[in-house]
Amino acid sequence: MAVFAIAFIFSLIFYLALTFGSGSVLFWSESELIAAAAFAIIAAILAKKIFNALAIKPSAAFLNPCRWLLFFIYLIGPFFFSMAKCNLDVAYRVITGKIRPGIVKIKPGLKTDFGAAMLANSITLTPGTLTVDIDKEKNFYVHWIFVKNKDPTPADICGSFPKWVRRIAE
Repeated sequence: MAVFAIAFIFSLIFYLALTFGSGSVLFWSESELIAAAAFAIIAAILAKKIFNALAIKPSAAFLNPCRWLLFFIYLIGPFFFSMAKCNLDVAYRVITGKIRPGIVKIKPGLKTDFGAAMLANSITLTPGTLTVDIDKEKNFYVHWIFVKNKDPTPADICGSFPKWVRRIAE
């Protein structure tokens, strides 16, 4: 039931944010409010079916609003700053041709699968890096556009991402 409720609330808020100012009743038209509720119900039903099919059971930490706030701060702070910095670095490397690609192993020390998935996605979304594999001990194998040394630390590749992921996901 928690998955349904959370998916419904987030879908409703997302739809209403996209259509803000389209009507006369609290900034939306009556038909827009009905469409928002219908869309949110459909999205919540689909989310519940997907979670049940994959046997995913969200923990109480999943419902913690502080974690959602930390995630939002992570996105608009360290993640976007790192993304902008890496975009400039990749552009520099493309223009100058100074690349030294390779696959490196890092040990971020994460405990949960959710944390590992979140960090892997953050690394992959950052230009110049790609998470290739995660082994059973949650060691990451990352393809890096410019390998500086053969035994890098997680901070060399992904900065403060592991610390933020630990705060959010574990």
